[in-house]
Amino acid sequence: MELTEDQLKVAEIELQRQLPQSLKIYGFLVLRNRVKSDPYIVLVDRWPQFSVIICKPKYKQKTDLFKDTMVFANDEAILTETLRNSSVIDWSRYLCLGITLPHMEIVKAVAAERNVPNNQLSLCHMMILEDVSKLPAIDCSGICLSSLDESHLDLVNQTWKFGSNEGAARMIRNMVTNFPSCCVLDSEGKPVSWILTYVYCAVGMLYTLPEHRGKGYAKVLISSMAKNFSGQGYPVFCFIEEENRTSYQLFKGMGFSEDPSYRETWYGFNDF
Repeated sequence: MELTEDQLKVAEIELQRQLPQSLKIYGFLVLRNRVKSDPYIVLVDRWPQFSVIICKPKYKQKTDLFKDTMVFANDEAILTETLRNSSVIDWSRYLCLGITLPHMEIVKAVAAERNVPNNQLSLCHMMILEDVSKLPAIDCSGICLSSLDESHLDLVNQTWKFGSNEGAARMIRNMVTNFPSCCVLDSEGKPVSWILTYVYCAVGMLYTLPEHRGKGYAKVLISSMAKNFSGQGYPVFCFIEEENRTSYQLFKGMGFSEDPSYRETWYGFNDF
């Protein structure tokens, strides 16, 4: 069943009780219940005591490749049954799906039943800042901080590893225009370092132009966003790809920690 606006607020409270495993969907609902964004449908297997919750985007164009379908489940049998329901998952179109690693094996098995090809897009650590007071002291003197706006979309899109295409541009537009962001401006008022917020409330897409690296901008941005999120009652977390040891050590040094047993993975199903 699809949740109403009032039921989404109740679901947020229920998912909060199942942290940290539910953090991605919980974070999505925290934002969804407070700020506008691209439309999503939120489905559960039953109400009010649900075992599976799926957040899937309303696709507007064929090239909407970066709109994640997000899944949380605490019952594997019900998850399998739900995924087999064609009214829940449309296996005929391209699907970018994010889910905890053990449950991805269930998704892949259901996709295999339909001969749907898949490929792993990323495997990530989930890192959480439990207490904002754990942030190290950061010297921000002389640094001009601001938010990104639509004039900066091309710059962010061109520097993102998955960017430089229509679908990525629309995703970044949604992030910049609707969710918190922070950037360092140079003397001409142009961004040289920035951090954004994904639709599921994780901070990310952290980037500094090569000629401005080594100045501590990334730490300033992480600290600023973390304090902003904490002040609004948002969870403070991020996903770091397993091979990105530099970012892992950066966030660890900023007071973030992880549950070593938890991994989040993203897979693409069907061809682009």
